[in-house]
Amino acid sequence: MKLGFGLYRTMLNPNELKFAKQAGATHIVAHMPGIATEKGAELAAKYGKKLGHGYSAPDDPMWTYDGLRDLKAMVNAAGLELEALENFAPSQWFDILLDGPRKREQYDGLKRVIRDLGRVGIPVMGYYFSVAGVWGQELGPHARGEALSVAFDGPPEPLRSRGTVWNMVYDVMTFDPDDPANALPPVSDEEIRGRFQEFLNEMAPVAEEAGVRLALHPDDPPMPSLSGAHRLSYSLARYENILQMHPSRANSLEMCLGTMAEMPGEGDIYETVDRVSKAGRIGYIHFRNVKGKAPHYKEVFVDEGDTDMIRILGILHRNGYDGVLIPDHTPHMECAAPWHAGMAYAMGYIRAAMTLIERGGRGLGNG
Repeated sequence: MKLGFGLYRTMLNPNELKFAKQAGATHIVAHMPGIATEKGAELAAKYGKKLGHGYSAPDDPMWTYDGLRDLKAMVNAAGLELEALENFAPSQWFDILLDGPRKREQYDGLKRVIRDLGRVGIPVMGYYFSVAGVWGQELGPHARGEALSVAFDGPPEPLRSRGTVWNMVYDVMTFDPDDPANALPPVSDEEIRGRFQEFLNEMAPVAEEAGVRLALHPDDPPMPSLSGAHRLSYSLARYENILQMHPSRANSLEMCLGTMAEMPGEGDIYETVDRVSKAGRIGYIHFRNVKGKAPHYKEVFVDEGDTDMIRILGILHRNGYDGVLIPDHTPHMECAAPWHAGMAYAMGYIRAAMTLIERGGRGLGNG
């Protein structure tokens, strides 16, 4: 197993890479969909939270071959490896998700990106196939010692406005979150599964040829539908079933342990991790913990949630998992650098646990 570190787009710089290296990381996962723009700031000032996660600029230069090459070079210069990119920008594939008129053009664009990843030597593309995206989490004193973290408590479902997908705006001309007549039409279970099957049929062969793994994140929050849009992988059974929808090993899972633990209903997270790791179908892992189940849960420190994270590591080690795991996100600690302190705590915990498991328990006073 390899200990990685996730950095958001705005944090991809030499200083943050030094922090990742100092915290024990050997690999980086770059979370890519957002980029600060003048238009994004203008929309945020006008709409506030109704903007969702922001504005997806259509002319983002990072997704060119040169942009990807330079990103990898910067990561390598810090003594780290770039393991994965995380999330296509909504402006790149909104009509693939919405089954719109530009989807053929957008498939060509995504295929170019995947081929460029292979040329540059970035082995994994994490993604989240969702119309509604991530929404509804609120920051509060939910973790140990009243540390700030996010919680989900069954909030009212917002309007899905035209011009948005994945809880981000891609078209400012059609975006109007205050007009019910501007709402996107509902999406059925059959429709979302059909769109995703088409995605796999189009993309998995290209990814396999390029030597890149596509790794799907589960639905967050894991609920059957949001604002009329059905979800793809909101239960452990549906998430694992993704692997049956295309046989290529390029079709893998971005295994978010926190989201999986939030999933209500039948299933056992330890058995799922066991089966998928035995099959060698994990792209990489978000290693975080929660308390509760959807639609009511809280994100907490890695060592205080409902999941036995040491047991998870033991399963992965037993099955020979040699991929990357990252903390993903974690509660903020009370200090001058709340996010960095929380991440450093998680990194130290994970690195120590991995080391002891890989030594077979030696160093615990039992020989």
